[in-house]
Amino acid sequence: MTCPDAPVLIEICDLHARVDDQPILNGVNLSIRAGEIHALMGRNGSGKRTLSKVLAGHPAYTVTKGSVSYCGQDLLTLQPDQRSRLGVFLGFQYPVEIPGVSNLEFLRVSTNARRIEQGKEELDTFAFEDFVRARLNLVQMDPVFLDRSVNEGFSGGEKKRNEILQMALLEPLVAILDETDSGLDIDALRIVSAGVNQLTNAENAILLITHYQRLLDLIKPDYVHVMAAGRIVRSGDKALALELERNGYEWVDRELDTLEMT
Repeated sequence: MTCPDAPVLIEICDLHARVDDQPILNGVNLSIRAGEIHALMGRNGSGKRTLSKVLAGHPAYTVTKGSVSYCGQDLLTLQPDQRSRLGVFLGFQYPVEIPGVSNLEFLRVSTNARRIEQGKEELDTFAFEDFVRARLNLVQMDPVFLDRSVNEGFSGGEKKRNEILQMALLEPLVAILDETDSGLDIDALRIVSAGVNQLTNAENAILLITHYQRLLDLIKPDYVHVMAAGRIVRSGDKALALELERNGYEWVDRELDTLEMT
């Protein structure tokens, strides 16, 4: 739900970034307010994933121009762990396995780091078990996964559920979900989407990165943006996603030609 008076959580202005000597982002502008859900769509190579990595602070990407303000702070000066503690969450398309690291302990340490930043009391092992088990139903996750290594041996759907469980525990202000629907069957997609919807409120915001309109049938965006050649070339409401579903991305090339002529 959009509210023009809601605080701006992230303000991206003329953002340029590269990997090695290859420019990827070429002037991204985007404003996200509390309570909003934004969907970012585009072809492979359009810059969607690069934007998510830059916002999360991935060291392989170098910002060459522009700014990103997060709750009034200069996000680009913060280390990745600082961004996470302050409430920036990145859900990966392919969550990594961490053999030998207990999922329960991983979740407890990350949750407590966030709680300290929020001014809340840390949870000991026993209190955290109660805390996390109360949230397992959100993603219909079996408690047995808490005792396993992080994502080790998890199916694609189980890894995505574990990501949304992390989101529920960390209570981020801005959640960037990178192709959360990738590799999910329809049942897993419904479970993950329902979890995201339950975690959405008037104080946080979500940036969904996706190729497909099917995710947006379940998580309904307030705004849809189309990326091409490292910038947002058109923004609209959910009707824009339906247009992409019908007509594909051929019109994007014409839009780019028009932008380059102005």
